Amino acid sequence: MKRREFIQQTAAASALIGLSGMGLTSFTSQTKKITILHTNDVHSHIDPFGPEDGRNPNQGGVARRASLIKAIRAENPNTLLLDAGDIFQGTPYFNYYGGELEFKLMSMLKYDVATIGNHDFDNGIDGLYAQLPHAKFDFVSSNYDFSNTIMDTHVKPYRVIIKDGIKIGIFGLGIRLEGLVDKKMYKETVYRDPIETCQEMTRILKQDEKCDLIICLSHLGYYYRNVPERISDLNVAKATKDIDLIIGGHTHTFLDKPTVVKNLDNENMLVNQVGCYGINLGRIDFYFDANKNKAANGTSIVV
Repeated sequence: MKRREFIQQTAAASALIGLSGMGLTSFTSQTKKITILHTNDVHSHIDPFGPEDGRNPNQGGVARRASLIKAIRAENPNTLLLDAGDIFQGTPYFNYYGGELEFKLMSMLKYDVATIGNHDFDNGIDGLYAQLPHAKFDFVSSNYDFSNTIMDTHVKPYRVIIKDGIKIGIFGLGIRLEGLVDKKMYKETVYRDPIETCQEMTRILKQDEKCDLIICLSHLGYYYRNVPERISDLNVAKATKDIDLIIGGHTHTFLDKPTVVKNLDNENMLVNQVGCYGINLGRIDFYFDANKNKAANGTSIVV
């Protein structure tokens, strides 16, 4: 796809969503734009699907994703690239290299922050730790307590990044590992309640760190129709406040655009997830007026 066609397509993503009182009339030359790009559940898919693949022919692949990311960064230098976990497991690349290739390629694409999914423990917590030197980006997880493990101090509860004067706080949430992952794989990792953790993280990021934009990287799953009370991104969104965007993973949910959810204060927030295997790249543009009121739009771009 030609760069001009690509930018036209992604710019026409969806209607503008007011998040804090900002409308179309607020747009002036002082408006700032922050672009969030994201992936989830790539599962070691380095190569694109072949032309004979029945479901995803000629889709995905790290090289194609790199080209899209490069074009978007050229359009807007104030861009962040994030991942919501399950980087590992799914192709022979992982079986052979143990995650080294995935982390090296993500570093080359200049990912900023990622969280940890359940399959990232598939070579054990020691295997995950062994690959960390190849990751030139930060991992965040606020509800996994690694203090009694080899990962202690190597995973942060949150990260704050400033782009064009906009302070962006990013924290991570992981799914309960008990019953999903063999205990010997995650050892003494302790799981904390995601909603309680969210409340603590948003207080820190909003009140202490004075963040203008708060993003949660979640590997909890979008929603569980058969068990609606189960912790999920939609349930976390409704039970908390001050999060602007939840970028999700785990359930391989393909969304064409972010879901708008009313939070605990009855304000709009966004939940997005882009399926799996690197088939899509999520893009969400946040716009800030002079008073840092914000609005957003978003889409999923087929790679």
